[in-house]
Amino acid sequence: MVPVVKHDIRRVFVANRGEIAVRIIRACRSLGIETVAGLSEADVESQAARLADQHVVLGPPPASESYLKIANLVRAAKESGCDAVHPGYGFLSERPAFARACAEAGLIFIGPSPEAIDAMGDKITAVGLAAKAGVPRVPGSGALADPEAARRIAADIGYPVLMKATAGGGGRGMRVVRSDDEVEAAFKSASSEAQSAFGDATLYVEKFIEKARHIEIQVMGDQHGNVVHLGERECSTQRRHQKLIEEAPSPFLSNDMRVQMGEAAVGLARNVGYFGAGTIEFVVDDRDGKFYFLEMNTRIQVEHPVTEEVTGRDLVAEQIRVACGLPLSFSQQDIVLDGHAIECRINAEDPDKNFLPRPGRIDRWQPPSGVGVRLDTHCHEGYTVPPYYDSLIAKLIVHAPTRADAIARMSRALADFHIEGPATTIAFHEAVLEHDDFAKGQVTTRWVEDTFIPARKAALKAAKAVEVQS
Repeated sequence: MVPVVKHDIRRVFVANRGEIAVRIIRACRSLGIETVAGLSEADVESQAARLADQHVVLGPPPASESYLKIANLVRAAKESGCDAVHPGYGFLSERPAFARACAEAGLIFIGPSPEAIDAMGDKITAVGLAAKAGVPRVPGSGALADPEAARRIAADIGYPVLMKATAGGGGRGMRVVRSDDEVEAAFKSASSEAQSAFGDATLYVEKFIEKARHIEIQVMGDQHGNVVHLGERECSTQRRHQKLIEEAPSPFLSNDMRVQMGEAAVGLARNVGYFGAGTIEFVVDDRDGKFYFLEMNTRIQVEHPVTEEVTGRDLVAEQIRVACGLPLSFSQQDIVLDGHAIECRINAEDPDKNFLPRPGRIDRWQPPSGVGVRLDTHCHEGYTVPPYYDSLIAKLIVHAPTRADAIARMSRALADFHIEGPATTIAFHEAVLEHDDFAKGQVTTRWVEDTFIPARKAALKAAKAVEVQS
C-alpha cells in the first residue's frame, strides 16, 4: 500500500451547483473549513453563492461552458487559494481526468483515486472486477461491435434484454429490447444518446429482469485499507430509470440478504483499493430474491441523506476526513440502523405532461418543518429555477421509528410543502405514498410506469368526465 500522506484542508472549492453545493458548504462549515463556490453566470445569485465564503464565475450558463470545463475549474480553485476540490455528484464527479488534473495541480480531490474511478466507471470493466470479487452479475455481454452482435447475445440469453451504455448513468443510453425486430433501432438510439451524454457510444447488453428491485449499498473507505458499509437503500420507485423516492432500510431485504449484499459490496470496494464514499448498485429479482451486481457510483449519491438519517453519520464530512488522510471515524460494528427514512425528490416538472421540466420564478416557497423532517435545497421564495440544468429543486427527507410512521410523516410534510410558480412533483409523490402497493413495500422498478401512471391517468380522465357532466 502507498504510504498515506495526511493533509490539512483549510479551503474547499465546490465544483458543483444546486442543493449538493449547499450540502457541501454546510459540511465544510461544520468542520471549520472555508469554501469557494465555482458557479456559472446563471447561479451567481444562488444559495451556494450566498453561503460560501467566496464565489467565482466559471463561465456562461450552459454546463459545457462552465461546470464541465476542467481547466477553468482547476485554475479557479488554485487562484482562490483552495487546498481541495469537492465535485459533488453529476458533472465531473466521476471523470478520472478531473481527479488527475486536480492532483497534478496540487489539489486534493475529495473522492476516490483516478484509478478507482477508471476501473468502476466503465461498466464492462466493473462487471469483470465484480465477478473476480465473487459478486454475481446479470447474464450479459462485453462491448458490442454492432447490432448483429447484440442479436446473437440476446438470442443466447433470451429476450427481453437491456441495452446499456458502458459509460452511462441516470437511465441515459439505455433501452429495453423485447424482440429481434427492435434491436437495430434500440442500438442506434442508445449509442447516439450515450455519445451525446458521455462522449462514448459503446454499448453492452444484459438480461432484463422484469420484476426487479433496485437496491444499493453505501460503502465508505479510507486510505488505510478500511472499508465499511452503511446498510442499503431501496430505490425501486423510479420512472425511466430515474429514481423518484428512496428509503432506508429496504422493506424487501431480510437480515441475511442485508449481510450478504453488504459483504459483497465491501469485498468489491476493498478489491479495487477504494476510498471515499461510493455506492454499489444491485438489481434483485423480486421473484426469487437473487441479487446481481449492476454498477458502482464512485461519488456521493443524491439519496445519501436517508443513509445519514438511519445511521447518524455525516457522509460528506466523512468524505472530507478521508481525503485528509485520516482513518474512518467508525468501524463496521459502529453502524447500527435506527428507524426508517424516506426521501422524495421534488422536481420542477409537470407529471401530468410526461414530467415536462417547468423552470421559472418561485413566487411562494413555504417548506415543511417539524420533528424528523429535513429539507436539502438551494431554493427560496423569489428564486428563479434556471432552464439549463437538472430540474431537482429539493430533497424532502423524513425519519421516524417505523416505516409506517415514516410514510405518514412524509405525507404530512408533502401536504405542508407549498410552492407557487413552477409546476412540481409534490402531488405526484403524495399519490404514490397513498397507494397500497407502496404501503406494502411491493414496488418494483417498472411499477410506476406499468401500474401507477396508467391508473393515475385513468382516474384523472374519469374525474374530468364527471366535471363535464356536472
